[in-house]
Amino acid sequence: MVHTALRHRAVRTALLTAAAGLVAAGLVAPLQATAQNGSPEPEPDPCEGAVTLSEADRLAGNCLPGNDVARLLQESAVPDLDVDEEASSENVTRLANIPKQGAFAPEDALGSDLAFQGDYAFAGNYNGFTVYDISTPSQPEVVTQVVCPGAQNDVSVHGDVLVLSTDAPRSDDSCNSEADSATNAEAWEGIRVFDISDVRRPEYVAAVATPCGSHTHSIAPGTRGKPGQGKGQGPKPKDLYVYVSSYAPDESFPNCQPPHDLISIVKVPLKKPQNAELIATPVLFPDGGNPGGGYSRETSGCHDLTAYPTKDIMAGACMGDGIMLDITDRENPVVTEQVRDEENFAFWHSATFNNEASKVVFTDELGGGGAPTCNEEIGDTKGANGIYDLTRDGSLEFKSYYKIPRVQSNTENCVAHNGSLVPVKDKDIMVQAWYQGGWSMFDFTDSENPEEIAWHDRGPVDDERLVTGGPWSTYYYNGHVYSNEIQRGFDVFRVDDRRIKGAEKVTFDELNPQSQPSYTARR
Repeated sequence: MVHTALRHRAVRTALLTAAAGLVAAGLVAPLQATAQNGSPEPEPDPCEGAVTLSEADRLAGNCLPGNDVARLLQESAVPDLDVDEEASSENVTRLANIPKQGAFAPEDALGSDLAFQGDYAFAGNYNGFTVYDISTPSQPEVVTQVVCPGAQNDVSVHGDVLVLSTDAPRSDDSCNSEADSATNAEAWEGIRVFDISDVRRPEYVAAVATPCGSHTHSIAPGTRGKPGQGKGQGPKPKDLYVYVSSYAPDESFPNCQPPHDLISIVKVPLKKPQNAELIATPVLFPDGGNPGGGYSRETSGCHDLTAYPTKDIMAGACMGDGIMLDITDRENPVVTEQVRDEENFAFWHSATFNNEASKVVFTDELGGGGAPTCNEEIGDTKGANGIYDLTRDGSLEFKSYYKIPRVQSNTENCVAHNGSLVPVKDKDIMVQAWYQGGWSMFDFTDSENPEEIAWHDRGPVDDERLVTGGPWSTYYYNGHVYSNEIQRGFDVFRVDDRRIKGAEKVTFDELNPQSQPSYTARR
């Protein structure tokens, strides 16, 4: 039942379901209701009777081992902010907000990831994607909306190519498809490719099915030399490689079979993106990943991969494992390092390099993004970032945790999520989304002592029920902070602080945070 819900990406639990009951980690006793005779009523099983409302993904993960603690209700937690109230550090100014609209307005049409190219921002949504004109950051405008349902619709752009991830079984690969069952061998999920040579009229040109769909993806242009020969000095790359992460297999799913210890690689010819094809499904865990059974989830695939193409490396957040890969040969990635945190990481979610690639920030998405984990009971080491030094020999050495210091209420899902570097010379600074915990900018130059330098937060989407909301992705691009809010739309912020002085002078032609560029050479 739980796995089926995950593969449908269709479970959103009510407050009592998402945050009630049993706390397997033993941090606190579960809350209990009291019957009229004064004796405690039995706790409802939070994994029974989940209410299917939409294609909201990951939330059924609350019911899996290692995430039980995320369903905790604080005994007395009220929002610090009212529903329509905002707060921030003094160095933050919100410049603009464009609410969700049209087919993307419903509560179950979740805003997702962001990518940037020139004067445009591309914002994913479970019902498609929106293109915004950000040439004047304080006055962004909607250029176009493309309706093409299929969670999560995480988005990347490169040249005239846009890539979307579909991680929900659909009746076919068209943008008119309907939700289907993962038990149907004819159902489709995977990668969609659009031609954006005319950004106002994106053209859907290719669909590539991948095992277990595409929860997320990362891109890397081909090397200038031949495969296996490094970057070389030849002509510009002709191909774009899409590294597809997916997980949660089940024996009843014909297109998503266990052990699913692999990723998928899709090759997109840049001049003929309609010829995109699946070229490899390399196994990353030939001896098996984290077996589970403890605090961490069992590894059966990866949640996210972050490439650093100019350095030919990639970091993987793979459920119960964090890994490093060599992608010198784009078609044959090699795992070079593997780490675990059985005490505090329930679900390895994503990764961000510092500019020198001497550090990696991994995130723990405790509770799958659908639970209130930013509270005193959970603490400051779970649902947090894990900061690692990447040594000269390629080893990952743990240094510290970082979690926002603000307590959130029972109706605010909150945990570490997507972020990017702020390009400051000789410093390691990152801005990051925390769902209904808002966003936080922090300095991890001293990897053992990270420090917050800016933040923004809103009150809960609803102060009576837990609604999946808050920033999904928050990134720094060409002088401003952009955030895609799951329920409230597209935000633009300015941060005025001497500690990030000079960052506004670093500009990029493109930014896909899961395909990190180097900013040193751009000064």
